[in-house]
Amino acid sequence: MNQFSFPHYLLAKQSVDDRALNQHVLSELKARLPQRPARIIELGGGIGSMIPRLLRWDVLSQAEYVLVDEMPENTGYAADWIPRWGTELGLEVASPAAGQFEVQDSARRVGIQLVTDDIFHFIQQNPQPADVLICHAVLDLLPMPGSLQKMLCLLKPGGLAWLTINFDGVTSLEPAIDPELDRLIEHLYHRSMDERPTGGDSQSGRHLFGHIHAAGGRLLAAGASDWVVHAVDGKYPHDESYFLECILHFFDESLSGHPQLDAEKFASWLAARRGQVARGELVYIAHQMDFLVTR
Repeated sequence: MNQFSFPHYLLAKQSVDDRALNQHVLSELKARLPQRPARIIELGGGIGSMIPRLLRWDVLSQAEYVLVDEMPENTGYAADWIPRWGTELGLEVASPAAGQFEVQDSARRVGIQLVTDDIFHFIQQNPQPADVLICHAVLDLLPMPGSLQKMLCLLKPGGLAWLTINFDGVTSLEPAIDPELDRLIEHLYHRSMDERPTGGDSQSGRHLFGHIHAAGGRLLAAGASDWVVHAVDGKYPHDESYFLECILHFFDESLSGHPQLDAEKFASWLAARRGQVARGELVYIAHQMDFLVTR
């Protein structure tokens, strides 16, 4: 790809996540939300794509939503984007202060606060505890169970943690190019997740059952949240061709120069996969898990 943009990647994967999020786990969250206005903290919230999703799906009506992300380009994009999606949803949008927004209509009101900070530094500041904690596509990047134990401290007793899109060890790219090379690349890609110096786990989903218990959580619901991306009549929906280009970028970034990979063969493999995307041929599947937990 010519230039990788993380906010653009997060935008492009909205539709992929929409299909993937487990509806049983989401229904359990919706059924257990407090009747009063909920205080919600999302850690690693990116550009804030979860907020309009929860409004569109009638999960949120009255809430105070704190979005924490360490990347200024993400929270900066969120600040520019909130008025746009708010208007698209027919909501009035006000910004009483920098990094603060109110989106509302006659039936709904959500106050949004954007915080640019490392999530564990944010936790150390002892913010007001939340009714709901959201960690979306975050936990498989962190050391467990210690990270989860710290995160759950943000909840009020009986509060809910919705832990979504946790990778669980299966990547499938079809059609095959060279089955033996495909298997090696997928194996090394998963291993790179396990060897991140900052933590991470290529089988995070299945291991979270134990980690939740070790962190003092009680499991309420769990289910698969697989990414499945394919073209229809040769075209990918929405911006999902860019999403696939980003996935291949992550392979390139993780494995270029790997001593177990022939550099020319890997470059040819990437070129062939990118050609499949351009022709609408690539099918991408990643197995993931969603959880709903209470303290």
